[in-house]
Amino acid sequence: MRAEKQYLIDEVSGHLKKSDYVILTNFTKLTVADAAELRKRLAPEKAEFHVVKNSSFRVAAKALGLPDLDKSLTGQTAVVVGGKNPAGVAKALKKFIEEKQKLEVKVGVMDKKLMTAADLSKLADLPSFDALRSMLLGLLTMQGAAFVRVLNAKVKKEQPAAASAA
Repeated sequence: MRAEKQYLIDEVSGHLKKSDYVILTNFTKLTVADAAELRKRLAPEKAEFHVVKNSSFRVAAKALGLPDLDKSLTGQTAVVVGGKNPAGVAKALKKFIEEKQKLEVKVGVMDKKLMTAADLSKLADLPSFDALRSMLLGLLTMQGAAFVRVLNAKVKKEQPAAASAA
């Protein structure tokens, strides 16, 4: 294999190793300014947008044990990788797509499982991890407070009976 090809494959492999997910997009209509704006929007999630050669991606994905993506590797392909919050990345990507109408999600892979564009859209609609955490905490707090009110009501009912007996 030529050194140039091996370099490209190594570069794509490096991108793929940055996270447990990868989102493949078609960027045909994207301008350089749009790509810069997308990268800026993905930066808070520590995600990256990279244009890749389909052949280099195919070899790197196979070496890393990703599912078969050959059907999606047509036309121009860019990948979104990085960051620890795939839902946040999907949310930023979905918002960008809705606003600009210049980018198309082909397919995604999360934990080595294939996800369709519809699956990624559903993931983007989920609340953020911090919001889910606060919802759970609120639920636990609510249940605890209800339990304390029940105990308190039981104690208040017993006090008048004890007072009248004395």
